[in-house]
Amino acid sequence: MQITGTHFNYFQICRRKLWLFGNGLQMEHTSELVYEGKMIHENSYSFRSDRFKEVETGGIKIDFYDPKNHVVHEIKKSDKREEAHLWQLKYYLFTLENCGVEGPSGILEYPALRKREEVFLSEIDRITIAEMLTEIEKVLSSEVAPEKLLVSRCRNCSYYDFCWSGEIQEIEDA
Repeated sequence: MQITGTHFNYFQICRRKLWLFGNGLQMEHTSELVYEGKMIHENSYSFRSDRFKEVETGGIKIDFYDPKNHVVHEIKKSDKREEAHLWQLKYYLFTLENCGVEGPSGILEYPALRKREEVFLSEIDRITIAEMLTEIEKVLSSEVAPEKLLVSRCRNCSYYDFCWSGEIQEIEDA
């Protein structure tokens, strides 16, 4: 199976979400938060589509890539899951390197917060990503979904209703 940036991001956030997504259950289209993020992505830097390219290679899809300087621009709605965003961007850089791009770097951007962070790939990151890929493949190939996280960590997830259907009232009553 081709590991995508979404797989890599979900691995950081929730193994159950990763398993559900990887096994064909995609709930993002039902989420208003996902839609808001998409709108921020499309409207924050409208001029970029003239200067930068969309790149699809090795299972990843990069919306804004500067081929001259080898820079990936990754735009996110909020920094709530910043660690997952950081590793997703590092995975993009790792994949570009494996496709022959020399010295790629990235910029993680949060337009609503006016926040930017430069991202580079270290040797330790490369080793960690290779280990994470092995773990992702284990999760995806499992016969059963991993356990749910605590409900408090799930409230804004697009899979929330799926995972907690029938159990929400029991938890709130407890």
